[in-house]
Amino acid sequence: MRQLTDEEIRVLEDRNCWAEDWTNVYVSEDFKPNYMHRVMLYGEIRIGDFDKNIEVSRGFLKHSGINNATLRNVSIGDNCLIENIGNYINNYTIGDGCYISNVSSMETTDGATYGEGNLISVLNEVGDGNVILFSDLNSQFAAFMVKHFHDKPLKDAIRRLINEEIARNRHDRASIGNNVKIVNTKEITNTVIHDDCEINGAARLSDCTILSSPASNVYIGTGVICENSIISEGSSIINSVKMQDCFVGEACQISNGFTASSSVFFANSYMSNGEACAAFCGPFTASHHKSSLLIGGQFSFYNAGSATNFSNHAYKMGPMHYGILERGTKTASGAYVLMPANIGTFSVCFGKLMYHPDTRNLPFSYLIAYGDTMYLSPGRNITTVGLYRDIRKWPKRDVRPSGSQKSIVNFDWLSPFSVGEIVQGKKILEKLLDASGENVTSYTYHNYVINPSSLNKGIKYYDIALRIYMGAVLKRVVKSLGAVEPPTTTVGQGKWNDLSGLLLPESEEMRLLDDIKDGEIETIQDVLDRFEEINRNYREYQWAWTYQLILDYYHLTEITDADEARIREDYVRARRAWIAEIRKDAEKEYAMGDVEKHVLDDFIDNLDHEIDFEN
Repeated sequence: MRQLTDEEIRVLEDRNCWAEDWTNVYVSEDFKPNYMHRVMLYGEIRIGDFDKNIEVSRGFLKHSGINNATLRNVSIGDNCLIENIGNYINNYTIGDGCYISNVSSMETTDGATYGEGNLISVLNEVGDGNVILFSDLNSQFAAFMVKHFHDKPLKDAIRRLINEEIARNRHDRASIGNNVKIVNTKEITNTVIHDDCEINGAARLSDCTILSSPASNVYIGTGVICENSIISEGSSIINSVKMQDCFVGEACQISNGFTASSSVFFANSYMSNGEACAAFCGPFTASHHKSSLLIGGQFSFYNAGSATNFSNHAYKMGPMHYGILERGTKTASGAYVLMPANIGTFSVCFGKLMYHPDTRNLPFSYLIAYGDTMYLSPGRNITTVGLYRDIRKWPKRDVRPSGSQKSIVNFDWLSPFSVGEIVQGKKILEKLLDASGENVTSYTYHNYVINPSSLNKGIKYYDIALRIYMGAVLKRVVKSLGAVEPPTTTVGQGKWNDLSGLLLPESEEMRLLDDIKDGEIETIQDVLDRFEEINRNYREYQWAWTYQLILDYYHLTEITDADEARIREDYVRARRAWIAEIRKDAEKEYAMGDVEKHVLDDFIDNLDHEIDFEN
């Protein structure tokens, strides 16, 4: 950078430009003053080259320059076009190739936080803060903070690590990255905007960080008001959304007047029309309806319906699929409701959505009310078209590009986490059968009625799932190692948890907790790296858990070649029985007239190819 020459000052003044002090204006070596018109300059100004055109709309190019603007303490990179600034740009650093037009004001003020370090309370809208917002937050870390909120030494250690991370990266004034487009926007205050972001028609952005990137840009649209929030790569916030004290993770879509406060949204979540308050929306949380209010709950793989239209796995082959209540859903009281498809059960009673925590150890179950009696169908959802469809749809809906996947998402529908609940569910049903015998008209479990046929089917469905799981894991181990080798670690044995997409042994979660409190973890990146390490070791930990399951299930002390052949045979039979049940469910739906023949035929064709995955 250099100071202006007398000739350049004369050219600028001829174009109605003015400076409080021309000696405080610094320009690039190849600066061209003829591309500035009607510009007022205050404080220290730095301006780059004006060599290239800027595409202001598809096929419409304008030359870079500065027109009709008031700037104070601003640094501008090369080849930017800044024009028609209604009020001013004050205390901002602007990168290369930016287009900023028809903006009222942009400013950095004293005490700017850019949305970082903001302490919010989720799950309890009037509770103490339990999640600290910062740029590298992911669903695992947020879930970890919420889950262990009452551990004060841990909370203090996490707060210290985050504050240190924020302090290392904080700048004195806000910045705009390269190739950013900001047009027709009223107010931008204390907001950091990363590369390739587009902001078009926003009403107000205040104390925010927008983590856009060339591979995964962010779009902020018309009428948006966003305060004290962080927006991650690949997300879009459009159509008069109002958001305060929120974190939006990668590839989320928030639209159509949605209102959110003190909430977090992660990995491919979709929010439209409704409202969220103190909500923890993990990966693949969706809400489409104006009457939907997500408040004080924890959700993931979840589709909120309208009013009482919630869990509807009965809707199967058609193009729409409302109300999926699945893995990780949580009530305000903190009780986990659902893990992969219905651990714990909901029903609609007198127009209200009722949660039934007593059914949690009977996963994949349905509740049906007849009058005042609640009938439980254990394990019924294991063999539905809806579950089969869900297993395959979620991975396809992950639109995050490689390199922009901060939140970890494990798509296994059968895992030590869910299969552990299946094992418990099967034991419960078998105990009911042993205690009451076979010659009864019904069984009772926590005041829920189970018909004999439903109980026997529940045991059958749980057993099918167990054999599919054990066979699939064993097949993967043989393919990887060439033989059935015992696990090389005991990590993975015991209870498993779900940290909003990351499936992990509880022992590893507690080890991380202790390491943070003991000072073994020195930075936030160390915490995030630990989550990644646990995820990389998932198969190894899974094998440690599954090996013991196989030994217990088949009453073995080791797995011989003959045992392997038997387990594989059970796996193939169970898988074919599972597909046959799903086929019956599809044909039943078609017989009800809910779908067209070609839809059924396409679905059956997919089922026929399931045999390809047996080997």
